[in-house]
Amino acid sequence: MMDFDTIAAVATPLGEGGIAIIRVSGPQAVEAVDKIYKGRNRLSTVDTHTIQYGHLVDNEGDVLEEVMVSVMRAPRTFTKEDVVEINCHGGIVSVKRVLDLVLEQGTRMAEPGEFTKRAFLNGRIDLSQAEAVIDLIRAKTDKAMKVALHQVQGKLSLLIEDLRRQLIQLMAHIEVTIDYPEHDVDDVTRNLLSEKSRWVQEEIEKLLRTAKQGKILREGLSTVIVGRPNVGKSSLLNSLLQEVKAIVTDVPGTTRDIIEEYVNVRGIPLRLVDTAGIRDTEDIVERIGVEKSREMLSKADLVLLVLNHGEELTEEDRNLLQVVQPMNAIIIVNKVDLPQRIDLDNVQKMVGNMPVVMMSIAREEGIERLEEAIASKFFSGSIQSEDLTYVSNARHIQLLREASQVIGEAIEAVEGGLPVDMVAFDIRRTWELLGEVIGDTVSDDLISQIFAQFCLGK
Repeated sequence: MMDFDTIAAVATPLGEGGIAIIRVSGPQAVEAVDKIYKGRNRLSTVDTHTIQYGHLVDNEGDVLEEVMVSVMRAPRTFTKEDVVEINCHGGIVSVKRVLDLVLEQGTRMAEPGEFTKRAFLNGRIDLSQAEAVIDLIRAKTDKAMKVALHQVQGKLSLLIEDLRRQLIQLMAHIEVTIDYPEHDVDDVTRNLLSEKSRWVQEEIEKLLRTAKQGKILREGLSTVIVGRPNVGKSSLLNSLLQEVKAIVTDVPGTTRDIIEEYVNVRGIPLRLVDTAGIRDTEDIVERIGVEKSREMLSKADLVLLVLNHGEELTEEDRNLLQVVQPMNAIIIVNKVDLPQRIDLDNVQKMVGNMPVVMMSIAREEGIERLEEAIASKFFSGSIQSEDLTYVSNARHIQLLREASQVIGEAIEAVEGGLPVDMVAFDIRRTWELLGEVIGDTVSDDLISQIFAQFCLGK
């Protein structure tokens, strides 16, 4: 275990609440809190992993707060250091006074993610598990949470470590071949290198095949709702959210800005963006909203284009249908409760293989069909089994792609007849790239950059 100073931070969200938790970690954690704690027993004498009732007192001996204090001694803690967690009332003033009092006892304010960073540096978790902690916190759906939880539990780490063990065995075999060539049969070595390298590459490719879905579960789909004014875009947003977030009126151009909300569609997090209706307008405020809409449209993962069943296609509709042609789009024909005036055959001809969903948002008809179309488009109808390990982190995906490419070069070298000692470099480089995923071969600067993304207190 590495030696660090003692740190403290608020581990619960700021604001008013029933309780708040101030977390203290480091060699002087128990001693620092014991100086200001008054209860039946001194904290230095209590058993580990127990919770004590008492009060915090200031330097003059005045009672500052009524608290419950958890004492957890190393190494059976999150950071593998002594950890004390102070449970106090959740008022803003109360939390600040308690934290200030703790900091006066020789502790310092923790940096963002420093508790998790210490867990990594002290060997309790590897880097991929540490990164999954922030994914767990930010998960928007149950499925996203389960993917993150699998990584926190080390399922991805175990797969990576197994691949690295296979590569170590290959490197050892190559070393023996180079040092004792008289005991080696060249064909046997080449067959072994080819077979094992292909197996490693296939396992990496299996992980990469989950990358698209894993990234969607982690980050959500940026989903833009577009259409000309008054076709039902804001009503669709409200229907998916099951609450009123957007102003819905019969007046065209009501939405002047971008409205963003997350929604869970069959386990897929959608970051829904309701845009201003895209049209030519003289209203300067609405015109700014239209420009923002065009910008969001260009960055979207999924586009929901809304048309009006009760009106003929307009020039604006046709322009939008052309714009979304190269995109991942679903066409929604809304207001099917009105007499049909839209030419559906013409719409289908213009959109080709794009899904077309018939809806009456006012009557809450067609939402399930829309959800099914979204799930089918990105997950073939459903997310795969719970046992599947998804790769969701962009850094991991890039490293795995590089590793697959490098091991592929090793396979080509072996099967092309190059000397085995020249293959060793590619095998070792693949081993190093996989090590970067779990943090075995990663720079201090990258570690600091990763943990800087965390919130205080985690």
